[in-house]
Amino acid sequence: MNGPDDPTANLELSPEAMRAMGEAAVRAVADHIAALPDMPRSGLEGSAELVRSLREPPPETGTEFGALLDLLMTKVFPASLNSAHPTYVAYIPGGGLFPAAVADFIGAATNRYTGAWFAAPAAVRLETNVLEWFARWMGYPETARGILTSGGSLANFSAVVAARKHLLGDDLGRGVLYASDQTHYCVMKVASLAGIPERNMRLLATDENFRARPELFEEAIKADLRSGLRPFLLVGNAGTTNTGAVDPLADLAEIAKRHGLWYHLDAAYGGFFNLCDEGKRKLAGLELSDSIVLDPHKGLFIPYGSGSLLVRNGEWLRRAHMMSAEYLQDVETPEGEVSPAEYSPELSRAYRGLRVWLPLKFYGVRAFRENLEEKLRLARWLYEKFVNEPGFECLCEPDLSVVAYRYLPRSGDTNEFNRRLVRNINRSRKLFISSTTLRGTFVLRACVLSFRTHQAEIEEIFETITSEARRLSQE
Repeated sequence: MNGPDDPTANLELSPEAMRAMGEAAVRAVADHIAALPDMPRSGLEGSAELVRSLREPPPETGTEFGALLDLLMTKVFPASLNSAHPTYVAYIPGGGLFPAAVADFIGAATNRYTGAWFAAPAAVRLETNVLEWFARWMGYPETARGILTSGGSLANFSAVVAARKHLLGDDLGRGVLYASDQTHYCVMKVASLAGIPERNMRLLATDENFRARPELFEEAIKADLRSGLRPFLLVGNAGTTNTGAVDPLADLAEIAKRHGLWYHLDAAYGGFFNLCDEGKRKLAGLELSDSIVLDPHKGLFIPYGSGSLLVRNGEWLRRAHMMSAEYLQDVETPEGEVSPAEYSPELSRAYRGLRVWLPLKFYGVRAFRENLEEKLRLARWLYEKFVNEPGFECLCEPDLSVVAYRYLPRSGDTNEFNRRLVRNINRSRKLFISSTTLRGTFVLRACVLSFRTHQAEIEEIFETITSEARRLSQE
């Protein structure tokens, strides 16, 4: 067989070489996952020096696969936040189900084009199944259509574009967007990219639990109407990043309906909790939205790079993205089926549907529902432990699975104490935690959303944080 160092080498590998490469990669990954509990929670120390050592010119000749695999597994991947670790509660965990990785391998190796229905109709149907399942779980009608994206940012982008096209046409200068001050910054970022002036973005104050205040939306819309502007988009949150807060969804829906606005929900983090009873109760009114963003790489534990958008009236999404050209004259889609490129900014795209479809089929929906129920229970346990722990306070009761907390030292600056607490814990590599700022207050936050996180891990997290806080308070 020709090898990478052979000057006559071509790009095709023999079946034996492919099997050997695949088996080596699977062994390395399986060993990595098995060792996760004993690994450091982060490996960023010394990463700048490592990064400098990795800079190199393009390789003229090939390198043996084993050496490349060793480089990845022993140097590249360890130099990171270990977001796959069972105790990872910083930011929002990104899952990483192994069957999804297998799906990516199969999808990339078979390399079917799934941007147009006619090119791979059965493969596109599996992806459409996934989006139809999402729509059913969110209480959307059969008219709903959706797309799978790289994440919540691009999904929010297409939602803003669809709303803009439907309600503003080309009159972008007067269009106004309304959201709470806890809305993820990507919404404003993509609105700006979609042509909405920043001066027309209203970020409204939240209540004591960091939820939207409907009366402020009502007042702002009326004021803009009196000023001759065109209110067109109201954004609600079904689980904010800062605290996991769920806005009063039904009340916001009523305001949007009364004033003729598009009602969009950012449920990238929280939407899939609608699969379980407690989550459905917390997310009441979710089904009233015109569009909704969901991230499978959050609530369905799929690897990073998995977002989605659903639009209640699928034709609105299609009109906002549909264009054609002479070289696409052979592209046909039968009635009742969907061609992804007609609903999305993308033409060439990865086969994202397979990485969601395969785990759902392999495990069944019940396994995901039970995992989500467990995360809500664990977050409640952690919240109650902090509330009852001397010296600690929680900023609000969790709606979903994010707990915002801090330590109150007897003396000194509280914000600075908690900054030191975060630094010390993260430097120890026993745990990695994250922080945020809520109305000027430095706050620690824990997001319980990894399928690997169970009661034992939550107890370890609590003990690590409280022990370090007590030690620091005695200095």
